[in-house]
Amino acid sequence: MSILIVDDEQDIRELVGDILQDEGYTVRLAANSDDCMAEINAEPPSLMILDIWLKDSRMDGIDILKTVKRDNPDVPVVIISGHGNIEIAVAAIKQGAYDFIEKPFNIDQLMVVVARAMETSRLRRENQELRRRDVASADMLGSSAAFKTLKSNLDKVTKSNGRVMLTGEPGSGKEMAARYIHSNSNRASAPFITVSSASIEPERMEEVLFGRETPERGVEPGLLEQAHGGVVYFDEVADMPLGTQGKILRVLTEQQFTRAGGTDKVRVDLRVISSTCRDLRSEIGLGRFRQELYDRLNVVPIPVPALSERCEDIPDLARHFIGWFHKTQGLPARSFTPEAETMLQTMPWPGNIRQLRNMVERVLILGDTSGPIEAHELPGTEPKSEAETGGLPLSGAIAALPLREARELFEREYLLTQINRFGGNISRTASFVGMERSALHRKLKSLGVVGTSRGGAGRGFTDYDE
Repeated sequence: MSILIVDDEQDIRELVGDILQDEGYTVRLAANSDDCMAEINAEPPSLMILDIWLKDSRMDGIDILKTVKRDNPDVPVVIISGHGNIEIAVAAIKQGAYDFIEKPFNIDQLMVVVARAMETSRLRRENQELRRRDVASADMLGSSAAFKTLKSNLDKVTKSNGRVMLTGEPGSGKEMAARYIHSNSNRASAPFITVSSASIEPERMEEVLFGRETPERGVEPGLLEQAHGGVVYFDEVADMPLGTQGKILRVLTEQQFTRAGGTDKVRVDLRVISSTCRDLRSEIGLGRFRQELYDRLNVVPIPVPALSERCEDIPDLARHFIGWFHKTQGLPARSFTPEAETMLQTMPWPGNIRQLRNMVERVLILGDTSGPIEAHELPGTEPKSEAETGGLPLSGAIAALPLREARELFEREYLLTQINRFGGNISRTASFVGMERSALHRKLKSLGVVGTSRGGAGRGFTDYDE
């Protein structure tokens, strides 16, 4: 951790530098704005002590402060000045200064401010590191063919700066895929900022994105400015207002913008990842999305599979969520019975991974506090007694069929369910249902079940273990 001292008076910068070095800090010195910016560009410091009035410099302290808070917003800046007055102090604080100290200053006072500012800097770095660990250990789990294809596509784009468009059903894990790209890229130490296009009021969208400047509150950075150096993720980009789409297009082209109420151009270095559950080409045809913006964002399209396409991964994901809720909320660290895992794999999941996560949380909160999770504890699977059903319940469609047709219908649906569960792998399906592989092939042929392409029932079968 280093402290950069910027002052045109050699006596002061060397005196302060010696005192801080005696306290164990690493110190760097700059006499003017050019030296200051060179030091920052070489390596951003953990703290800056900055004089407002710098002789023979292209920029004064306020100009340097603005630049630092734009390009390195997490670096605390303590302003010092020998011409202190309340107006200067207020202006500095509005521009993002951590504190203001008037010369000649008390060394003890300076050391207290430095200690507090360094602690702030340390906490910010720790928070960033914790966020990166959370992202790195998040829900990118699976072994199914669909998941392997997704992960392979994500790995191909992590080291580039290409714009990515993630498409898929709501709850399928598009944001997690975006975070995976960020955490495995060369921008992993920089911010990941989510823009929720659907939840921001249209009239506030530009202020939220670009920030604002007012005499009363000074500079208030927007989401794009906060994402400088990192990744901005446009969640459900189809919900972005048309007017804002045009301005975002200009930002992508020029890499700069102006805050609401401001006049200065703000330069940003961003990687853009977007997502949508809609058909953007249809939205373009309806006049609700700009063709030019689509072309800019859709450089690398990556589809994110629905949970129904990766049934094999459901037990692993469910166990992951149990561990997560146990760690973060203290909920019971229960396991699933084999019957419960099978039930999970055969249930419909229109809400995808988000629905699975919510279901696991519900079971842990409302269920028993000990013992494995039984199939009957899963929502929508509560068993009925024989007194209620007179035995096994039959659907009206099956009950109306002759025995032979009902048996064929049952066998067909049962085998399709198992094939989907094992991702189209005939060998694993045959082993589970207790049939020889060749016998299962014959049975499927007799029932009219034919794989057309690889990936599951109705999408193709595989004859080998993966």
